[in-house]
Amino acid sequence: MISATAQDHDSIGETAYHRIRADLLFGRLKPGERLKLDRLRVDYATSVSTLREILNRLASEGLVAAEGQKGFEVAAVSVPDLREVAEMRLFLEHHALELSFAAGDLEWEGRVVAAHHKLARIEQRLLAGTAADPAEWKRYDWEFHHSLISACGSAELIDIHAGVYDKYLRYQMVVGIFRGEVAAREHADLLACALERRTADAKAILATHIRACVDAIEARHALPETRVAA
Repeated sequence: MISATAQDHDSIGETAYHRIRADLLFGRLKPGERLKLDRLRVDYATSVSTLREILNRLASEGLVAAEGQKGFEVAAVSVPDLREVAEMRLFLEHHALELSFAAGDLEWEGRVVAAHHKLARIEQRLLAGTAADPAEWKRYDWEFHHSLISACGSAELIDIHAGVYDKYLRYQMVVGIFRGEVAAREHADLLACALERRTADAKAILATHIRACVDAIEARHALPETRVAA
Protein backbone atom coordinates (compact mmCIF):
# COMPACT_ATOMS: atom_id res chain seq x y z
CA MET A 1 0.00 0.00 0.00
CA ILE A 2 1.27 3.51 -0.90
CA SER A 3 1.52 5.74 2.16
CA ALA A 4 -0.33 9.05 2.40
CA THR A 5 3.03 10.84 2.49
CA ALA A 6 4.14 9.18 -0.75
CA GLN A 7 0.81 10.03 -2.37
CA ASP A 8 1.16 13.68 -1.30
CA HIS A 9 4.70 13.77 -2.70
CA ASP A 10 3.51 12.32 -6.02
CA SER A 11 0.63 14.81 -6.17
CA ILE A 12 2.89 17.79 -5.47
CA GLY A 13 5.41 16.52 -8.01
CA GLU A 14 2.78 16.04 -10.73
CA THR A 15 1.33 19.49 -10.07
CA ALA A 16 4.78 21.07 -10.34
CA TYR A 17 5.54 19.04 -13.47
CA HIS A 18 2.39 20.25 -15.24
CA ARG A 19 2.98 23.86 -14.19
CA ILE A 20 6.59 23.87 -15.39
CA ARG A 21 5.64 22.10 -18.61
CA ALA A 22 2.92 24.66 -19.31
CA ASP A 23 5.35 27.51 -18.65
CA LEU A 24 7.79 25.94 -21.12
CA LEU A 25 5.14 25.44 -23.81
CA PHE A 26 3.67 28.91 -23.49
CA GLY A 27 7.01 30.69 -23.44
CA ARG A 28 6.90 31.93 -19.89
CA LEU A 29 10.22 30.11 -19.46
CA LYS A 30 12.29 31.38 -22.39
CA PRO A 31 14.44 29.25 -24.73
CA GLY A 32 18.00 29.11 -23.44
CA GLU A 33 17.03 30.31 -19.94
CA ARG A 34 18.97 28.71 -17.10
CA LEU A 35 16.67 26.78 -14.78
CA LYS A 36 18.07 27.57 -11.34
CA LEU A 37 16.82 25.05 -8.81
CA ASP A 38 16.72 27.47 -5.87
CA ARG A 39 14.46 29.84 -7.72
CA LEU A 40 12.28 27.06 -9.16
CA ARG A 41 11.90 25.56 -5.69
CA VAL A 42 10.22 28.78 -4.55
CA ASP A 43 8.25 29.43 -7.75
CA TYR A 44 6.79 25.92 -7.94
CA ALA A 45 6.64 25.07 -4.24
CA THR A 46 8.49 21.79 -4.40
CA SER A 47 11.81 20.31 -3.31
CA VAL A 48 15.09 20.39 -5.20
CA SER A 49 15.14 16.60 -5.48
CA THR A 50 11.64 16.59 -6.98
CA LEU A 51 12.67 19.36 -9.37
CA ARG A 52 15.60 17.29 -10.58
CA GLU A 53 13.21 14.41 -11.33
CA ILE A 54 10.84 16.78 -13.16
CA LEU A 55 13.58 18.43 -15.22
CA ASN A 56 15.06 15.07 -16.23
CA ARG A 57 11.56 14.00 -17.29
CA LEU A 58 11.16 17.19 -19.34
CA ALA A 59 14.61 16.67 -20.84
CA SER A 60 13.46 13.26 -22.10
CA GLU A 61 10.58 15.10 -23.81
CA GLY A 62 12.96 17.53 -25.50
CA LEU A 63 11.65 20.60 -23.65
CA VAL A 64 14.65 21.00 -21.33
CA ALA A 65 18.37 20.50 -21.96
CA ALA A 66 20.48 18.83 -19.29
CA GLU A 67 23.95 20.37 -19.03
CA GLY A 68 25.67 17.72 -16.95
CA GLN A 69 27.19 19.30 -13.86
CA LYS A 70 25.96 22.75 -14.94
CA GLY A 71 22.31 21.88 -14.40
CA PHE A 72 19.41 22.52 -16.77
CA GLU A 73 18.22 25.12 -19.23
CA VAL A 74 15.15 25.57 -21.42
CA ALA A 75 15.67 23.81 -24.75
CA ALA A 76 16.85 26.12 -27.51
CA VAL A 77 14.77 26.87 -30.61
CA SER A 78 15.85 27.32 -34.23
CA VAL A 79 14.38 27.40 -37.73
CA PRO A 80 15.79 23.94 -38.67
CA ASP A 81 14.32 22.41 -35.49
CA LEU A 82 10.95 24.06 -36.16
CA ARG A 83 10.82 22.65 -39.67
CA GLU A 84 11.80 19.19 -38.42
CA VAL A 85 9.13 19.23 -35.71
CA ALA A 86 6.49 20.51 -38.16
CA GLU A 87 7.22 17.78 -40.69
CA MET A 88 7.12 15.13 -37.98
CA ARG A 89 3.77 16.46 -36.80
CA LEU A 90 2.47 16.42 -40.38
CA PHE A 91 3.70 12.86 -40.98
CA LEU A 92 2.02 11.54 -37.83
CA GLU A 93 -1.17 13.56 -38.25
CA HIS A 94 -1.57 12.54 -41.90
CA HIS A 95 -1.35 8.86 -40.99
CA ALA A 96 -3.64 9.16 -37.97
CA LEU A 97 -6.12 11.28 -39.89
CA GLU A 98 -6.39 8.70 -42.69
CA LEU A 99 -7.06 5.91 -40.17
CA SER A 100 -9.53 8.06 -38.24
CA PHE A 101 -11.54 9.10 -41.31
CA ALA A 102 -11.86 5.44 -42.30
CA ALA A 103 -13.00 4.27 -38.85
CA GLY A 104 -14.88 7.31 -37.54
CA ASP A 105 -18.52 6.82 -36.56
CA LEU A 106 -21.34 9.14 -35.50
CA GLU A 107 -19.84 9.62 -32.03
CA TRP A 108 -16.56 10.64 -33.62
CA GLU A 109 -18.35 13.12 -35.87
CA GLY A 110 -19.99 14.62 -32.79
CA ARG A 111 -16.61 15.10 -31.10
CA VAL A 112 -15.18 16.76 -34.19
CA VAL A 113 -18.13 19.14 -34.58
CA ALA A 114 -18.11 20.07 -30.88
CA ALA A 115 -14.35 20.67 -30.86
CA HIS A 116 -14.53 22.83 -33.97
CA HIS A 117 -17.39 24.88 -32.50
CA LYS A 118 -15.28 25.82 -29.47
CA LEU A 119 -12.24 26.61 -31.59
CA ALA A 120 -14.27 28.71 -34.04
CA ARG A 121 -15.76 30.74 -31.21
CA ILE A 122 -12.39 31.71 -29.79
CA GLU A 123 -11.03 32.40 -33.29
CA GLN A 124 -13.95 34.79 -33.81
CA ARG A 125 -12.90 36.61 -30.64
CA LEU A 126 -9.31 36.84 -31.83
CA LEU A 127 -10.41 38.12 -35.25
CA ALA A 128 -12.58 40.74 -33.56
CA GLY A 129 -9.58 41.96 -31.60
CA THR A 130 -10.94 40.73 -28.28
CA ALA A 131 -8.32 39.73 -25.74
CA ALA A 132 -8.03 35.97 -25.42
CA ASP A 133 -5.89 33.73 -23.26
CA PRO A 134 -3.30 32.02 -25.51
CA ALA A 135 -3.60 28.88 -23.38
CA GLU A 136 -7.34 28.76 -24.04
CA TRP A 137 -6.88 29.28 -27.79
CA LYS A 138 -4.29 26.54 -28.04
CA ARG A 139 -6.31 24.17 -25.86
CA TYR A 140 -9.19 24.39 -28.32
CA ASP A 141 -6.83 24.12 -31.29
CA TRP A 142 -5.42 20.95 -29.72
CA GLU A 143 -8.90 19.57 -29.01
CA PHE A 144 -9.94 20.04 -32.63
CA HIS A 145 -6.85 18.47 -34.18
CA HIS A 146 -6.96 15.68 -31.59
CA SER A 147 -10.64 15.02 -32.34
CA LEU A 148 -9.85 14.60 -36.05
CA ILE A 149 -7.45 11.74 -35.31
CA SER A 150 -9.19 10.35 -32.22
CA ALA A 151 -10.76 7.41 -34.09
CA CYS A 152 -7.43 6.17 -35.49
CA GLY A 153 -7.45 3.17 -33.14
CA SER A 154 -3.90 3.57 -31.82
CA ALA A 155 -3.33 5.01 -28.36
CA GLU A 156 0.44 4.92 -28.98
CA LEU A 157 0.11 6.95 -32.19
CA ILE A 158 -2.04 9.52 -30.40
CA ASP A 159 0.50 9.74 -27.55
CA ILE A 160 3.44 10.27 -29.90
CA HIS A 161 1.50 12.85 -31.87
CA ALA A 162 0.63 14.73 -28.66
CA GLY A 163 4.30 15.05 -27.73
CA VAL A 164 5.27 16.35 -31.18
CA TYR A 165 2.27 18.71 -31.23
CA ASP A 166 3.46 20.24 -27.95
CA LYS A 167 6.93 20.90 -29.36
CA TYR A 168 5.31 22.57 -32.37
CA LEU A 169 3.03 24.57 -30.05
CA ARG A 170 6.05 25.95 -28.19
CA TYR A 171 7.27 27.61 -31.38
CA GLN A 172 3.87 29.21 -31.98
CA MET A 173 3.82 30.58 -28.45
CA VAL A 174 7.44 31.78 -28.46
CA VAL A 175 6.82 33.83 -31.62
CA GLY A 176 3.11 34.55 -31.05
CA ILE A 177 1.59 33.46 -34.36
CA PHE A 178 -2.12 33.51 -35.22
CA ARG A 179 -2.69 33.61 -39.00
CA GLY A 180 -6.17 35.04 -38.67
CA GLU A 181 -8.96 34.34 -41.14
CA VAL A 182 -6.81 32.01 -43.25
CA ALA A 183 -6.19 29.64 -40.34
CA ALA A 184 -9.84 29.79 -39.25
CA ARG A 185 -10.96 28.93 -42.78
CA GLU A 186 -8.55 26.00 -42.94
CA HIS A 187 -10.05 24.65 -39.71
CA ALA A 188 -13.56 24.97 -41.18
CA ASP A 189 -12.42 23.19 -44.34
CA LEU A 190 -10.90 20.37 -42.28
CA LEU A 191 -14.24 19.96 -40.51
CA ALA A 192 -16.09 19.71 -43.83
CA CYS A 193 -13.57 17.15 -45.12
CA ALA A 194 -13.98 15.07 -41.96
CA LEU A 195 -17.77 14.95 -42.19
CA GLU A 196 -17.61 14.09 -45.91
CA ARG A 197 -14.63 11.71 -45.46
CA ARG A 198 -12.55 13.57 -48.06
CA THR A 199 -9.24 12.22 -46.83
CA ALA A 200 -6.99 13.43 -49.67
CA ASP A 201 -8.39 16.96 -49.46
CA ALA A 202 -7.99 17.01 -45.68
CA LYS A 203 -4.36 15.92 -45.93
CA ALA A 204 -3.63 18.66 -48.47
CA ILE A 205 -5.32 21.31 -46.29
CA LEU A 206 -3.43 20.10 -43.22
CA ALA A 207 -0.10 20.30 -45.08
CA THR A 208 -0.85 23.89 -46.08
CA HIS A 209 -2.07 24.71 -42.56
CA ILE A 210 1.12 23.54 -40.86
CA ARG A 211 3.67 24.66 -43.44
CA ALA A 212 2.14 28.12 -43.82
CA CYS A 213 2.39 28.57 -40.07
CA VAL A 214 6.06 27.57 -40.20
CA ASP A 215 6.65 30.10 -42.98
CA ALA A 216 4.90 32.81 -40.95
CA ILE A 217 7.01 32.03 -37.88
CA GLU A 218 10.22 32.09 -39.94
CA ALA A 219 9.19 35.40 -41.53
CA ARG A 220 9.23 37.03 -38.09
CA HIS A 221 13.04 36.51 -37.97
CA ALA A 222 12.68 35.78 -34.26
CA LEU A 223 14.45 32.42 -34.32
CA PRO A 224 18.10 31.48 -34.88
CA GLU A 225 18.70 30.36 -38.46
CA THR A 226 20.94 27.51 -37.32
CA ARG A 227 20.76 25.01 -34.49
CA VAL A 228 22.42 25.97 -31.25
CA ALA A 229 25.49 23.79 -30.73
CA ALA A 230 25.12 21.24 -27.91
